[in-house]
Amino acid sequence: MRAELSPGELLPAGRRLRIVLVLGFLTALGPLTIDMYLPALPTITTDLHTTEAAVQLTLTGTLLGLALGQLLVGPLSDAVGRRLPLLAGVGVHVLASVLCVVAPNLAVLGTLRVLQGLGAAAAAVVAMAIVRDLFSGLAAAKLFSRLMLVVGVAPILAPTIGGVVLNWTSWRGVFVVLTVAAIAILTATALFLPETLPVERRRNGGVTGTLRDYGRLFTDRAYVGLILVAALAFSALFAYVSGSSFVFQEEYGMDEQQFAYVFAGGAIGLIGATQFNVRLLRRWQPVQILTGALVAGAVFGVIFLLFAITGFGGLAGVLIPLWLVLATVGLAMTNAPALALSRHGEAAGTAAALLGAMQFGVGALAAPLVGVLGNSALAMAIVVAGTMLAVVVVLWTVVQPSRLPVDESAEPVMAVAH
Repeated sequence: MRAELSPGELLPAGRRLRIVLVLGFLTALGPLTIDMYLPALPTITTDLHTTEAAVQLTLTGTLLGLALGQLLVGPLSDAVGRRLPLLAGVGVHVLASVLCVVAPNLAVLGTLRVLQGLGAAAAAVVAMAIVRDLFSGLAAAKLFSRLMLVVGVAPILAPTIGGVVLNWTSWRGVFVVLTVAAIAILTATALFLPETLPVERRRNGGVTGTLRDYGRLFTDRAYVGLILVAALAFSALFAYVSGSSFVFQEEYGMDEQQFAYVFAGGAIGLIGATQFNVRLLRRWQPVQILTGALVAGAVFGVIFLLFAITGFGGLAGVLIPLWLVLATVGLAMTNAPALALSRHGEAAGTAAALLGAMQFGVGALAAPLVGVLGNSALAMAIVVAGTMLAVVVVLWTVVQPSRLPVDESAEPVMAVAH
């Protein structure tokens, strides 16, 4: 449901900018948590006397925490407002990050990474719900594109920062930096982000009401298809994230800094796509962009697989189609959420929670799969190509793009509670 407000009720531009900046910081917390320690995975394997597959499970734990946390925090934010669950969640992240610094073994580290994921989940789901509180239609898709700039920049900065930290200290120093970042984000949120869900729009049905809301969401075929599309595209990204440090450092002999540069190249492709999406939205609808991007992504995924099988082109033969897949994933990550959430503005927190939980839940399954298959370029290509082909199948059989309504609205809707 879209609230119509007079121009006098719109926020001043300066205040709106501060809100968008804080949303950007919140959006960055998850990628920073996931990606900053990637260059340290081989070091953690050696230091804690464990296996590569076991260390990759700490990434899976983080993704599971992100998935579970969103299912809990999303409905809670619909019931009590956005600020309280958000501040509590980021606070949990700070505490877990501090404890990661002194984790004595992999079991403890893995448990704490789940808690970090739970804390980051609050930032992810509430930021998405706030976007839906304030914007709808094409305006929401454009703002998601801007926030995806953060999602793209964070993976560039995170492994690079992690690599620099590893030059000066151990992998534990990475979690010191994460602690400082989380404290800064918590402070900015407390100071500058207002409550965006007025009391009269809150949903207080308790557990029964939450289950009813989730049940109603599952009856919307297009919504379910769109969140599956977003989740499968996300899993292709996380297959790359989880396996890249081992593939490029061990199979291709890169050091930690070289890996950070290669990882940055993929993130640049994702960033470029998300920002180009804003220009594409001037001519095409989100569903048209999503459809074209996913078909192209499936084609690039198959090329990636063929080059990995044959060894054609060496490192370049792996990187170029992989980066092109990541660019199409960037377009999917902006348009699929906007289309899905536009269908359920009356329960934005719950709808965003289910979307995020599906993304990180399916991503958690894809992340260790690359390790199980051998942490090779071929293993990564199998998972990436398989998920991108599955995305296209879901798009055409479940979402059925031709049946989605066209939303010509491009104006933001600002409804901030004080």
